[in-house]
Amino acid sequence: MLLAIDIGNTHTVIGVYAGDSLRAMWRIATNRKAAADELRIVFSTLFSLEGLDLSQVRASAVASVVPQLTKAWMQAIKDATGALSLVCNAETAAGLFDADYPNPREIGADRVADAVAARALYGAPVVVVDFGTATNIEVVDRDGRFRGGVIAPGVQTSANALFTHGAQLPDIALVAPPAVIGTNTVEAIQSGIMLGEADRVDGLVRRIFDQLGYSAKVIATGGLAPVVERYSSTIDEVNTELTLEGLRLIADRAYR
Repeated sequence: MLLAIDIGNTHTVIGVYAGDSLRAMWRIATNRKAAADELRIVFSTLFSLEGLDLSQVRASAVASVVPQLTKAWMQAIKDATGALSLVCNAETAAGLFDADYPNPREIGADRVADAVAARALYGAPVVVVDFGTATNIEVVDRDGRFRGGVIAPGVQTSANALFTHGAQLPDIALVAPPAVIGTNTVEAIQSGIMLGEADRVDGLVRRIFDQLGYSAKVIATGGLAPVVERYSSTIDEVNTELTLEGLRLIADRAYR
């Protein structure tokens, strides 16, 4: 089995693959202060709850945008499984990730994994919109090369900033209201945040198409992708497992 771990600023997603089949997936809060022993207990418990055997893990692949946690996760994996571990980046994804980019080393691991999976699953050209702490848009052109993209504040990040600086504003559920014109404060905020996010993504995607000179399939991923997709006119499909799938493909190539 392969252990794939996507360490984000807000959430960490853990996947277990048997061949190319995803056996289990969990989304947990990212704890920046977690030690290796704590992390080992976390995924040992998750494995136990699903009836999975840690001793069957033969390799792992990690994408991390939280550098201080990368080493702790790698140590936890080693202690729990003894498995080989690969850290995803543009270099370790070589052969699957071709970038038309001045400095590929600065491309985030999640962006690399998303681009690898999108190209493999949907072909090129393809655009990925990843709704996380940041809303990332990744662009793979018709030649299969990563061209770059867009990084903007994520839905929850924008909401938190609004609630922090607006003393009288209520904390709300991140769902869209019944109509764009809110008839109370909660609906007005939901409209601005959720429908505003959908329109922002649609506008940026159209600008990307204009720059490329052609359109492309648009794939959404991340925790809020299924919610935002309902109100988007450019997103074609949601794949919440996209980053993990990219890690699987990179690991499969590396461990051949």
